[in-house]
Amino acid sequence: MFSVMKKLSWYFKEQWVRYTLAIVAIIVSSILFALPPMIVGDVIDGIQSNQLTSEKLMHAIWLFIGLLVIIYLLSIYWGHTLFGRAILLERKMRSRLMNHFMKMTPTFYGRYRTGDLMARSTNDLRAVAATAGFGILTLIDSTVFMAFIIGIMFIIIDWKLTLATLLPLPIMAYIMQKYGAKIHERFMEAQALFSDLNNNTLESIQGVRVIRAFVQEKQDEQRFNDKAEEVFQKNIAVARLDALFEPTIKILVGVSYTIGLGYGSYLIINGDITMGQLVSFNIYLGMLIWPMFAVGELINVMQRGNASLDRIQNVLRQKADVKDPEYPAEVVKPETISFRNLTFEYPTADKPSLRNINLEIKSGETIGVVGLTGAGKTTLVKQLLKEYPAADQGELVISGAAIQDIPLRKTRNWIGYVPQDHILFSKTVKENILFGNPNATDEEVYQILERTALRNDIENLPAGLETMVGESGVTLSGGQKQRVSLARALIRDPEILILDDSLSAVDGKTEANIIDHLKQERAGKTTIIVAHRLSAVTHADQIIVLEDGEIQEHGTHQMLMQERGWYYHQFLIQQMEEGE
Repeated sequence: MFSVMKKLSWYFKEQWVRYTLAIVAIIVSSILFALPPMIVGDVIDGIQSNQLTSEKLMHAIWLFIGLLVIIYLLSIYWGHTLFGRAILLERKMRSRLMNHFMKMTPTFYGRYRTGDLMARSTNDLRAVAATAGFGILTLIDSTVFMAFIIGIMFIIIDWKLTLATLLPLPIMAYIMQKYGAKIHERFMEAQALFSDLNNNTLESIQGVRVIRAFVQEKQDEQRFNDKAEEVFQKNIAVARLDALFEPTIKILVGVSYTIGLGYGSYLIINGDITMGQLVSFNIYLGMLIWPMFAVGELINVMQRGNASLDRIQNVLRQKADVKDPEYPAEVVKPETISFRNLTFEYPTADKPSLRNINLEIKSGETIGVVGLTGAGKTTLVKQLLKEYPAADQGELVISGAAIQDIPLRKTRNWIGYVPQDHILFSKTVKENILFGNPNATDEEVYQILERTALRNDIENLPAGLETMVGESGVTLSGGQKQRVSLARALIRDPEILILDDSLSAVDGKTEANIIDHLKQERAGKTTIIVAHRLSAVTHADQIIVLEDGEIQEHGTHQMLMQERGWYYHQFLIQQMEEGE
């Protein structure tokens, strides 16, 4: 149960001063809290023996009030300090998780679903934070405070009466241990199902238009209800065990009270204790109710925190399969890019996606990459993004250095990438464009709008550049989203611009306009264009045709037209389809 404390020892060491002060404040307030019952007992004995004067009574009242004020102030201090540290732990771990997510590669995201990661970043983190706050409080109250109260009862009042009333405690300890093991098991199951529910909800929201288009609203609602019912039942199973804690403790406390009253009355009759001592004893016995509850809460919180921390650490233990080199190569600028007999296979695939790729690209060249769907075009350009470990065979060399020897930040700073799936943030159009270069001026933004044929579209939007695009750019058309993504990459003015089928949703005239601007503005810098529409690459210095991961044709537009291969026939087909 306490293994979660060991796992969090790094944080307790880091915050040891604050935690020490908070724990000392809890202990001092607990000691002071144990004094009022003694005062009450003395007052009752004074009344019984007719020795209580008004002076003694006022002295007892003022002492009582003074203790309450000090306890109140100490409670404010330790509450603020202890629970403040718990919130800080949650913030630290959330930041650590986010930084970890940013370093992870597609292999990691293929293993963990988005909804699962969201569940670990919310529910599980809150459970861990509760361990570092409420868990510490219940630990102190169920050990130090309980031991102190029992010690007073044992030494100051009567040891025989104390032993008799504590007989039910071993039974409670055994039951609590059994409950704790079951709670850990059931809570793990509930959290796993909550992750599934999160993931299904996310998919339904993201795919709501497809769901409506196929008239699957009722079916999707039923799927959600079924999954929500599963989560509900699992949490009910946890709640059932939670519900057993309080009645179990109340019954055992009731047994202790019965023993205390019966045996205490017997001791008064025999003259072993006074009436005031019995009243004080019963007050102390009542004060033991919370520490006994705290035992149950401690087990509950620790087991939940342990289960959640294990789920978080399972994620944090995952290592990125692409790392910065130990001894980085010094490359100032990508003057040349060389694919040398490169063969690449995805970690989860059973055959290579690229085979024996040989390609030399010089700075300033435009490269066209074409081929059928699934030929390996995107896989080829992603080699430059270093999303996966080095190729199985061959190598990718930039300016004489293997790409795996160049720091990740440097290679990615060279690249402006426009992917097939256009991800826009729930911000304004301008903010989405400036994501590529936050320091760009308004003049540069408007120049980029001209180059991407977006100027007229933006002017027709309700608030122009300040128009909110909605989640994933829902308020924009497919072509507008593509061009905003292109503008975001172009405003970086990157050394290498990769367009991965980024003009498929615009018409031929707009595409030609954008290509003309690219030819003028990208002079001296490398551009790689992946396209299905061959008109997008006719101006390229080199065009490669990929088929089943291999280069089948390679040359300029004129050379490939003369070869009368796949490129030639596909180009003629597309020209006829466009009525040319």
